[in-house]
Amino acid sequence: MATLARPAGPFVLGTFAARGGGPFPGLAARDRVLDLRRTLDWAPSGTRAVLERWAETLPLLHTLADDDTLDWLPIDDLHVHAPVEPRQIFQSGANYRQHVIDLEVAHRSPDDPRTVEEARAEIAAVMDRRAAEDLPYVFIGLPSTIAGPYDDVALPSWAKKPDWELELAAVIAKSAYRVSVDEALEYVAGYTIANDLTDRATVFRPDMPAIGTDWLRCKNAPGFTPLGPFIVPAESVSDPGDLRVTLKLNGETMQDESTKDMLFGVARLVSYISQTSRLLPGDLVLTGSPAGNGIHWGRLLRDGDVMEGSITGLGMQRTRCVEEKS
Repeated sequence: MATLARPAGPFVLGTFAARGGGPFPGLAARDRVLDLRRTLDWAPSGTRAVLERWAETLPLLHTLADDDTLDWLPIDDLHVHAPVEPRQIFQSGANYRQHVIDLEVAHRSPDDPRTVEEARAEIAAVMDRRAAEDLPYVFIGLPSTIAGPYDDVALPSWAKKPDWELELAAVIAKSAYRVSVDEALEYVAGYTIANDLTDRATVFRPDMPAIGTDWLRCKNAPGFTPLGPFIVPAESVSDPGDLRVTLKLNGETMQDESTKDMLFGVARLVSYISQTSRLLPGDLVLTGSPAGNGIHWGRLLRDGDVMEGSITGLGMQRTRCVEEKS
């Protein structure tokens, strides 16, 4: 499973487990994995511990990746967990221009007098204004939503319109508070893949229209954020603003867009979040999902569906949907 798509760079970081064993932080290079608990003299308890000492550890990881004398394990013999357990998840909404236009058109009121073309033009103007005003839209997710990149995804019985949202996720390397856009990327250790599942039926609260969206209910079911397979160091990703985000459902391509379509790039999002909150090592910054969600296609997730998500240079995750028994 772990070798479905080769990530960029000489090595990646992740969380693995041998048969019958517990998870461990691992360095993966050339289809093999090194248990960092047994290799680093300070024995990190998990990937987050590695990230907490990222600046001093990164050069050592380069050296280890080339050392054939160490006790390497075949990656195909290991279970691949989510690469990190974040303390905080920051999620960017409405960050892909085409995606927002598609969603707004799909959710138009039945008595909306505008044609589809008129609606798209008006929404596009709103997107351009948002970008000019430089105000990203960010909300908070729960760490309990994190699942592995090859785990089954349980669809809750109450989720009537479960949808996919494949996203580029930035992984934070060091504490960031009130950092500038110019320095923001210095706080990013690397990148991974997140599928930020959403139940479209519970996004809005009809009983409380003045309050609006209900992110707790629509996005935070257990396992609703398959993550990974790996953290690819930022130095191996030449431009996070020019990566291909692709999701296939049962082999059919549904999302296939470049991160160039983002209104706000990684640096802007990290900086914006840090003006209010303190980002911590291992935290995730999800950058939003491009066009091609199920609500656009009129085809939502159901029992037995298989999602394959890939982003340029970050590998691939493959998850199967299983209807949760009530």
